[in-house]
Amino acid sequence: MERFISKSPEYTEKIGEELGRKIQNGVVIAFKGGLGMGKTCFTRGLARGLGSNDTVTSPTFALINEYLSGRLPLYHFDMYRISGWEDLYSTGFFDYIAEGGVLACEWSENIENALPDNTIFVEFTRIDDNTREIAIKQTGDLL
Repeated sequence: MERFISKSPEYTEKIGEELGRKIQNGVVIAFKGGLGMGKTCFTRGLARGLGSNDTVTSPTFALINEYLSGRLPLYHFDMYRISGWEDLYSTGFFDYIAEGGVLACEWSENIENALPDNTIFVEFTRIDDNTREIAIKQTGDLL
């Protein structure tokens, strides 16, 4: 497990960017952490690390945002309103896994039982208003 202390959105993006440079095809990234913790900032950096020049925004209202301009496609999910298997199937989650690319899932706690073995967990913990601990845990050799 790797742990980082971020004191700014820019550094949170940099951590995501480093992960994006190393990540392999077909990986799911499961974010854990409440509102305003830096998940979208991290995803912005992740996209940049994948070589994307797309503008990354929160998928809160869209449920999924697709960023296709990088070396791997990035699918950014918001699972906040997902409350069961039927909801999850309606997002196309399993179709996106089958397609490949990288799936970044905010509110992954809501789909914990559906996460595949090739999942990297990124947990955000609030230390104070401007500081976050970011813990990255992977199983197997995903990078």
